[in-house]
Amino acid sequence: MRGVGAYATGLLRGLIQAGFDPNLTLLIDEALDPPDLPPGEYRLARCRRRSHGQFAAYEDALLLAGDIAKVGPDVYHAIDFRLPGRTPSPLVVTLHDLIPWVWGGGKMRGERLRFWLGRRLLRTADLVLAVSSSTAADATRLRVTEPSRLRVIPEAADPLFGPREGAAARVQERFGLDGSFLLFVGALDARKDPAALLGAWQTARQADGELKLVITGPPGRKAPLMPGAVQLGLVGSDALADLYGAAACFVFPSRYEGFGLPCLEAMACGCPVAAFRNSSLPEVVDDAGLLVEDGDVEALGRAATRMVHERDRWRAAGLERAKSFSWFSTAQATISAYESVLR
Repeated sequence: MRGVGAYATGLLRGLIQAGFDPNLTLLIDEALDPPDLPPGEYRLARCRRRSHGQFAAYEDALLLAGDIAKVGPDVYHAIDFRLPGRTPSPLVVTLHDLIPWVWGGGKMRGERLRFWLGRRLLRTADLVLAVSSSTAADATRLRVTEPSRLRVIPEAADPLFGPREGAAARVQERFGLDGSFLLFVGALDARKDPAALLGAWQTARQADGELKLVITGPPGRKAPLMPGAVQLGLVGSDALADLYGAAACFVFPSRYEGFGLPCLEAMACGCPVAAFRNSSLPEVVDDAGLLVEDGDVEALGRAATRMVHERDRWRAAGLERAKSFSWFSTAQATISAYESVLR
């Protein structure tokens, strides 16, 4: 339910809300557990894949065209980099990011190999929907598609993420957390800069020695030790929304984001956001949070400290900013994109 899964579910709900679901057929891999889909008038078509790892994109490149041809759609919308080698129907692709090519250098060599075919096949798309202007700029600079085939359509937060009465009490009961805490959501990989997260927390604790750091999400295979932090692991969406609502500040030291959905979720729940100013984050957070110079750990900690002490002000700003994004608006823009391809 994170990443592409959150995008798929959110867009589907928006399309249903817009009354577009009778026009939809969802192509589902029956080898996987069936997803939890919202009710609607869409149809289901099934395919079966053997590979769901490094070679999945290559299997799709060979077989996906046949699956699409059986459905016979006016437009095929691919929501990730697993694309058909040929396109029996006009092709729309959502581009979430180009992180393997724009960040990390040699650290991302394996990811570049994994997604190489998808990047190459992206050139065959009739229209590419970038989730941020930053991602669209990357696509233009790296020449993965022509600017005339690009359209920016942002993501949104699930409606579940909103102000929640009693969040702090439920967090205390469920996790034993009381008092003020900073929150981080995501894997502790190099791009999320765990060392900067610890450093920012240490800076913030100079003003409040009782301030905790809470981390939620799958830690990742190469996660470092996070001494002193409370690590909750993966939690459900309800619990996550409560954590956002109870946190004194959401601290996000990510060095690169295609969109930055956790920041939007936090603001939608009334949680102040402090982050590095890079990639797409200024588009999402704007002036409703505090963005500091990329990589400046002490500045990030000072920003978190300020927000903890001015929480009501930043809570109101974040809630107002979050209203700018909705899956209904995203769905309407996506329907317009489909129509433009048919024209």
